[in-house]
Amino acid sequence: MLYGAMKLSIGGTLKLAFRPWAEGLENIPESGPAILASNHLSFSDSFFFPAMLDRKVTFIAKAEYFNSPGVKGRLTAAFFKGVGQLPVDRSGGRGAGEAAIRSGIEVIRRGELFGIYPEGTRSPDGRLYRGKPGGLARIALATGAPVIPVAMIDTEKIQPPGKVLPKLMRPGMRIGKPLDFSRYHGMDGDRFILRSVTDEVMYEIMKLSGQEYVDIYATVAKRQIADEAKRRAEEEKAAKQEQAQRARKAGQPQQSGRPDRAVEPKQAGESDRAGESDKAG
Repeated sequence: MLYGAMKLSIGGTLKLAFRPWAEGLENIPESGPAILASNHLSFSDSFFFPAMLDRKVTFIAKAEYFNSPGVKGRLTAAFFKGVGQLPVDRSGGRGAGEAAIRSGIEVIRRGELFGIYPEGTRSPDGRLYRGKPGGLARIALATGAPVIPVAMIDTEKIQPPGKVLPKLMRPGMRIGKPLDFSRYHGMDGDRFILRSVTDEVMYEIMKLSGQEYVDIYATVAKRQIADEAKRRAEEEKAAKQEQAQRARKAGQPQQSGRPDRAVEPKQAGESDRAGESDKAG
């Protein structure tokens, strides 16, 4: 009931304001379980993705979305709760990952749609990064559910970093044909199989999205970008300090290389003799 109300109000508003387009909706089954694996360009993916589907899709969402402060935080929490998203505390390391996998398996076993972002986080620069094999592949192999690749298009352009107001434009979604990994059913403990399944899904997402593929994890790329930004900031700070020091030196009066010649003191009696000479003259 709440999901339908939230989708009608928020989803309807998004469709009216942004007019998102979708291709391949016929690849979403009308009933039964499936895993929807998508690229992740923007925070708004979690709004547009379910808005464009008729069926309910459940995602794993980080716990911060449910307990952020302020009006925006409360509205965000209400939305995610309303559309049935599952909060997971990602600060717990491996334990948090296991909890997310168990939650995904439960969704699939209920015969529902489960959405997942294999990259594990948003792309820092619009490129497609290496998928993490832990979640997507393990859920697929443990349940035998088909994996449907999905590509979100241009959602990162709606509200770029630093922008408060969203840009009114048409984002899109391309949905590929279901991928069957039943041949690997029950082999979710084999890390080579997990890697192979994940890479196959990421390849299909790349074809749908047209993104450049980068064979490193997005979390590593974010760390590299942050380190590079820090290095540049330190270099700029050092350059400004050096420039200021040069300016201070340029503003100081120039010192002569030769010391001033000392005035020798007059010998006693010289003044008196000089005065007598003046009188005599």
